[in-house]
Formats: sequence, C-alpha cells, structure tokens
Amino acid sequence: MGYRKMKVIGIGDNVVDNYIHIRTMFPGGNALNFSVYASMLGCESAYLGVFGSDTGARHVQQTLVHIGVDTSHCRSVPGPNGEAIIKIEDGERVFISSNEGGISKTVPMEFILDDLDYLQSFSIVHMSAYSYMERYLPKLQQLNGLISYDFSDDFNREHALSLCAYIDFGFFSCSQWTKEEVKELLEEAVKVGCTIAVATRGPHEVILYKGKSWFYQAPRDEIPRDTLGAGDAFITGFLISYVEGKANTGTHTDELIRTSLDKAASFAAEICQVQGAFGHGLCY
Repeated sequence: MGYRKMKVIGIGDNVVDNYIHIRTMFPGGNALNFSVYASMLGCESAYLGVFGSDTGARHVQQTLVHIGVDTSHCRSVPGPNGEAIIKIEDGERVFISSNEGGISKTVPMEFILDDLDYLQSFSIVHMSAYSYMERYLPKLQQLNGLISYDFSDDFNREHALSLCAYIDFGFFSCSQWTKEEVKELLEEAVKVGCTIAVATRGPHEVILYKGKSWFYQAPRDEIPRDTLGAGDAFITGFLISYVEGKANTGTHTDELIRTSLDKAASFAAEICQVQGAFGHGLCY
C-alpha cells in the first residue's frame, strides 16, 4: 500500500509491550502505533506525548528516531514509561497487566495547548481513550485538521457519546456487542457530531456509519502471528486512505469508503504477521 504525502500526528499514549513469554519489549501504544503505521503508509508522521526515563522509554524514543517519526514536541520526565505485560496464545494477544501509562498519567497533557500553531499543520490528529486527552478536545476541535478518537473497548457509552461532539471520526471496539447494539451506538455517535463512526468487532465484520449510509468490511481470512496492533492498523489504514482520497477528489463517495475499508483490512492483516505492534523488539 502507498499513499501520497500527508502530515498526520498521534497524540497521547506510548508504552512498551513486554512479552514476558519471550522476554522481549516492543514499542507500542494506540496513539504511537497510529504515528508509526502512518509513516509506514508514506505519511509525514509525528508523535506528541510523554516519555519516562527508563530503559523502555529510551527504546521507544530510539525506535521512533530510526523510523523517522517526528518527536520534537514531546516531553521527557523522570519516572517509569508506560508498560503493558502481554503474552501471545495461538496468535492472539493476551493482556495480563499494565502500569496504566506510567508517568504519563500524572503529567497533564496541557502542554499541547502551547503547540496549537504546530498542530495546525496536520491533516489528521489522532488520539485514544488511553491518552488522557478528553478535557482538551473542545480546544483541539478548533484545529484545521480532522480529529480522530479511538474509544477502544472499555468505554462508558454515555461518556463516549458526549465526546463525539468534538471529533470527526469515532472508533469503537465492540467484539462482544450484538450487531443491533453496535448500529444503535454508531447512529447515536453520528447524531451527536461524528462525521463517521466505526466499530471493529474482532473476527466479525467491521461496521461503519456515515449519515444514512451503512458499510461493512469483513476481516481477511488469514491465520495471525500476533494480533497486537491490528485495530490500530485498521484505523490508520482507513483514515489515511479516506482523507487522502477525499482531499484529491474534493468529495465523499460511497466507493471511497468501500475502498478505504478494504485497504484498512489488508493493512491490518499485514500487521498481524508482525511480532509486536510493529516489530523492533528489545530482548532483556
């Protein structure tokens, strides 16, 4: 897959995913994964967040430099970096525990409001439920770029819907929901303010709602090596394809959405064959 150059940024969480069964740590985190995947897809990509001061933090920072993701506006503070303890069973990632973002959960992200001029240059600004960014969404809504938010799978429905007033794209992970429940949620998200609302559903088809139109995308039928990052890859693949396509044509079309969903499914399947969210493991 390849896309024309576009500037995008992920704001919020970064972690090291500690694979205890092979004693290897991999860089990750929803916002950071978006930045790396966007770079892999040919974008000019940046990440904005808080790093700790331990070995994990240094590994994440060095990896981003190697990949070419801009981290010039990040902060580094003394303390543990975000960490998740994970193992892989039959290709499926199993979360065991985490330190809930490490030092980042005690460092307010308010400093990003000093970088609004910098943020104006990005076509997409992506955040997640683990980014501690909720209180800043009203101000970020004023940016030129489109706002994307990943609610993951442990969101409170009413709270999530209240945030949809400030975003353009809302992504929900709903693998345990019925199809009817998912469609009701997506309808409400668009009614509140989202332009496009999307629900990934594990092994089941993705459902997308835009206004009065429904779209569906089946996942690729491949045996995964490691599903960590698959959802983030799907989100990134869809956003880059859709926003770039819309910028080139000036209009939204149903075909553009279908093409973007298909590209997203292909990219997610590709990432499922990579160990860790995007490789770059460090043994310990």
